[in-house]
Amino acid sequence: MFIVNVEGAVCRDDKWLVITRSTKEEHAGGTLSLVGGKVEVEGNALEILERTVKRELYEEVGIEIKDAVTFVYSSSFVTNDGCNVINMVFLCEYDRGTAHSKSPDEVEAVHWMTYDEIMNHPKAPPWTKESIRRVAFARG
Repeated sequence: MFIVNVEGAVCRDDKWLVITRSTKEEHAGGTLSLVGGKVEVEGNALEILERTVKRELYEEVGIEIKDAVTFVYSSSFVTNDGCNVINMVFLCEYDRGTAHSKSPDEVEAVHWMTYDEIMNHPKAPPWTKESIRRVAFARG
């Protein structure tokens, strides 16, 4: 069985919304990341991935995105405790709100950073850099 995780890539004024994950997080605490989270069980549901991206962005950093989100790519990984995770990254369009940490247990800090700032950041893990590379290319 897999845990399904989604992440939203939001770009505004040529800066990407990224967070520093809380050091309390079991996976990749203290690193730069896109905003995201696990898909919750909803039974029979339409557009569950898209709604999860919207929910996570609002719950963690307080911003709203427009309805249309674009799937960019998927990957898988295994957590330190052996859980298999499928991760899906979506390109999202900012709508409204001021990004801030609404969930300190998950989000230590919120940043708007350029592509180069992320790529050169010492706390940006390879998978975050890969996501930013892919969403920047998808955005054009």
